[in-house]
Amino acid sequence: MPGAAPLQIMTVSALVALEAICLVALAIAELAQVDGARASVALTTALFFGLYAVGLLFAAVALCRHKGWSRGPIVLAQLIQLGVAWSFFGGDTTWVAVVLALSAGICLGLALSPPVTRALYPEVAE
Repeated sequence: MPGAAPLQIMTVSALVALEAICLVALAIAELAQVDGARASVALTTALFFGLYAVGLLFAAVALCRHKGWSRGPIVLAQLIQLGVAWSFFGGDTTWVAVVLALSAGICLGLALSPPVTRALYPEVAE
């Protein structure tokens, strides 16, 4: 099946790209809040979010191109996202926890699914 990406790969890639876009938005929001008292914190946080977004986007594009290495960073990012979701659980931020957990759960389920494994590692699947 080289050249043709299963729907699962395209879905995971799209969700991860959307996560990357959200991280860029967070980086921009952090930069908008820079003031003298916490300038270094805001700048380093924005840099972290920006680099994290670039890494996720790079992995999403690589997954679309059936690069086997790309699944590992995507799975790791989703596991981290589940931890972040847990930290938002309770009170007014529960909706954030639900959105993060659903996105991570869907990405994990699809990224680890048999069709994706067969597409990424055809020599192993035979």
